[in-house]
Amino acid sequence: MSLIRVVKFMEAASVTGPAANVIRFCKFAHTIGEVKITIAVFHRSASPGTGTPWNTFFDALTSAGIEFDVIREKRRFDPGVIGQMREIASRRQADIVASHAVKSHFLVRYSGLNRRYPWVAYHHGYTTEDWKMRLYIELDRWSLPAARRVVTVCGPFAKMLAETRGVSPDRIRVLPNSMEPVPPQDPQAIQTLSQSLGLPENVRVILTIGRFSSEKRQVDLLRAFALMKRSDLRLVLVGSGIDRRELERAAASLGIAHHVIFAGQHRNVWPFYSMADIFVLPSLSEGSPNVLLEAMMARTPIVATAVGGVPETVEHETSALLVPPRDPEKLAEAMHRLLDSPELSARLTANAFARVKEHFSPRSYYERCYGIQKSVLNEP
Repeated sequence: MSLIRVVKFMEAASVTGPAANVIRFCKFAHTIGEVKITIAVFHRSASPGTGTPWNTFFDALTSAGIEFDVIREKRRFDPGVIGQMREIASRRQADIVASHAVKSHFLVRYSGLNRRYPWVAYHHGYTTEDWKMRLYIELDRWSLPAARRVVTVCGPFAKMLAETRGVSPDRIRVLPNSMEPVPPQDPQAIQTLSQSLGLPENVRVILTIGRFSSEKRQVDLLRAFALMKRSDLRLVLVGSGIDRRELERAAASLGIAHHVIFAGQHRNVWPFYSMADIFVLPSLSEGSPNVLLEAMMARTPIVATAVGGVPETVEHETSALLVPPRDPEKLAEAMHRLLDSPELSARLTANAFARVKEHFSPRSYYERCYGIQKSVLNEP
């Protein structure tokens, strides 16, 4: 088959989980040469003639050598973007158009691009259930059934799309995220990071990484940490978000503030995994979490809640310890087990590392995604 040209419509200003996975796919596709991908990025700008805007997502695309176009918009759902979307798809000679979030799903269908090009919609899940998200869900109910394929990241999400979003099951494909190997780590850089965080020598580190918002349930991890009552531990939270103040207040009220470190947002998180004794994912909802795949690749022992696609990614007692959500006591118990059993930690991390290399490699992701694209083009 000749080169497949794909235009991916995205809204991203930073390298979040879905954006990181798209970049990994584009980089790997470039080495194979079967797919030509252009990213079309929505960017809020009130002055369309004032030059090229910039953000960290554009930095990442440029560093990876990925071609992209900027779609200028004046507000979140700006009908003025329709002409720009049509022009980009035509100029880039798209064989397939793809969308990666609620807004881009809606605009692909609203613009009529789905009638001119085969459309693949990538569903990554939803965040907090507020009024805005409920509106977005209603938009998806209108948009997604018109896609030629809807690609989601885990089985529970596929079930939800079929049962509550009106997507025909034969159009849904499950494709979990992928993970690259850990880049070489500088021991001196890890030591410098530890010192910058004020970590005393000989303490053991419990790590979590993620957006500070209610569905991530870092508050349950704080409660579990308080139950452990161990002076040799520090809890490091990497990330940012609207719930930071609330989490800081929770740490203070639990009497653990002096053992909890809010490390802020970091683009390179690999040194954190290197210095951690345990990685914890306490979420209420997850699809195919990149942080879980990162911890597997970094050989950091894992405790996670058994939600969404997590049990499809790691297996309880084989490659991680899984606990129910909203259960700080079970969370504390699992962390105690890993801290007190080097043999258990070593076995879980070895199995997790083998599993992520075999089932979640960029090559595996590429082959499955390429197969989806070919099947779409081969349909009458």
